[in-house]
Amino acid sequence: MEVVNDNNCSWVNDLNPRNNIKTLSSDLNCEWLIIGAGYTGLSAARKLGQLYPNEKILLVDAQLAGEGASSRNSGYLVDTTLNDGFTSNKELSNYRKKADIYKLGIDTVKKFIKEHQVDCDWNECGKYFASSNSEDKDILENFSETLSKLGFEHNLLQKDNLSKRLGTNFYDIALYTKGGILLHPGKLVRAMIDTLPENVILYENSLLLKWKKNNGTIDCVFKNNSIKTKKIIFATNGFLKSLGVKTNYNFPITLTASMTRPLTDKEFESIGEPKEWGVLPVRPMGATIRMTKDRRILIRNTAEVHNPYQMSKSNLEKRSVKQKIGIKKRFPQLPDNIVQSTWSGIVSRTRNSSQIFEKIDANIFAAGCYNGSGIGVGTLFGEQIAIKASNEHTNEIETIEARKKPTWLPPQPFLDLGIRARLMYERLRARSEI
Repeated sequence: MEVVNDNNCSWVNDLNPRNNIKTLSSDLNCEWLIIGAGYTGLSAARKLGQLYPNEKILLVDAQLAGEGASSRNSGYLVDTTLNDGFTSNKELSNYRKKADIYKLGIDTVKKFIKEHQVDCDWNECGKYFASSNSEDKDILENFSETLSKLGFEHNLLQKDNLSKRLGTNFYDIALYTKGGILLHPGKLVRAMIDTLPENVILYENSLLLKWKKNNGTIDCVFKNNSIKTKKIIFATNGFLKSLGVKTNYNFPITLTASMTRPLTDKEFESIGEPKEWGVLPVRPMGATIRMTKDRRILIRNTAEVHNPYQMSKSNLEKRSVKQKIGIKKRFPQLPDNIVQSTWSGIVSRTRNSSQIFEKIDANIFAAGCYNGSGIGVGTLFGEQIAIKASNEHTNEIETIEARKKPTWLPPQPFLDLGIRARLMYERLRARSEI
């Protein structure tokens, strides 16, 4: 089954259509092959192009480059996360390791932006972990203690302060962290496409069907043609499992989001004309909400086990209803027909919220499973997996490999049953936040 390109995502629709799209049309040989042209694959290709300017590097994606999860996320470049299971004092050392990776991710994206003078609506405005449930006060206070021990600048805010900052009375309490960054994910990933080195050849709409190791090469079969490569890097994140990569350690989750049209002057005035902001939920299945630079409201409040290749228009419309309700709960004064687009996207998860970064076999490498931190960590892992595949070592690789490794998952059908049960449980716990 092929991954379908669609025109539902506002971030993608903000961009000018690209020209000269190449699709794999002949059998090829190369020194390096990268599967997946999102943040990770593009960063790996960029680094390999710098390291090996005279070698042939192929980058292949099943759909249009950068228009998968990389353009479809909520645009948070995170310094800290709350819903990753590492917030207790007992696990402080593991949380520090994860935070170190987030910092390296931010630094890697900053370096790219500075080097290539990228305009991606970068805003170092921080972010909020917010809740309308007073019972979540203990969760945020405990998290505050963790952040204090790690030296993160943050503060707890109550309802009055929040309503002034966010333009909504919905939330009762929030923890603000200064280090979070908001950006336009589509603009960032498009810049990565536009700045690929000359020796990197990008093929799009070219689905990898199967692959196998054959003596000293890796044989890859696509829909109409094949590629033989000496080294391969899998950077398909939510589709790692479907390609038989670390199948017992990762699984895909389908998210859906909606974005409004820009608010009119009158509508914007009615909510207090707030500056750009981003809210993440305290409970895992709560809603992620953004007020963008151009006065649009983004909401993501669904996560489910679903066919990762496509979501039908009728299914998207059903989820859009939930998102319209979520916006109306927060901004009752806004019109009912304000949503402009609704889209789906695929993320990759592991059982213990760790990431995949490793050598699978001789000349076979993989990186993925960012658990909601794909902009920074994906960019970092792409560059560093290219260096690791080159048999080099860096301090960044040392930091990455100090993390906890992903843990084993049960086989099907038990895996899907377990995931569905957990999502249902978390959805019930967060029902007031959706």
